[in-house]
Amino acid sequence: MDLMDLLKSAGGNDSLGQLAKTVGLGSSDTSKLVAALAPALMRGMQKNTADDSGLAGLRGALQSGGHGRYIDKPELLASAETRNDGNNILGHIFGSKDVSRNVAAAASKETGIDASMIKKALPLLAALAMGAMSKKSSAGKDIGSSLSKGGLGPLGDLLGMGGKSGGALDDILGMARKFF
Repeated sequence: MDLMDLLKSAGGNDSLGQLAKTVGLGSSDTSKLVAALAPALMRGMQKNTADDSGLAGLRGALQSGGHGRYIDKPELLASAETRNDGNNILGHIFGSKDVSRNVAAAASKETGIDASMIKKALPLLAALAMGAMSKKSSAGKDIGSSLSKGGLGPLGDLLGMGGKSGGALDDILGMARKFF
């Protein structure tokens, strides 16, 4: 399962439409954007949940963050509060704003979408991803307490990525992490 499938299975079609509207993209460009950014987002989440403390952090965020609201009420994507929450999520995923900027630049190159639009969309997509993961995992309740005791549960396939490479964005993320 990829991020687009996860968003759709969590009822996020309206949320993707609101993301497009908020950022000013058409539906085709929004699909290209999600496809370009998802590997880096999921790879960052995968790295953050590679040990029990990271898994506990994700579980806690899913249980207490109320992120499902971004799927249930897509209009929230237009709020500054959602953008701030998304930026906080990106901070946990990538570790620095420079990594986020590099990911946006690489996605711009890959999709032809202006980097400034991608920078606007990235925190909103991060918030949507957390919302979809929250719904998929019953607000974190379906995630095990440790990697050996249930691990990621229903999110394992998504975050494990089945051995697939994230391509250029993964490479950028890997290079950027070395510097920060």
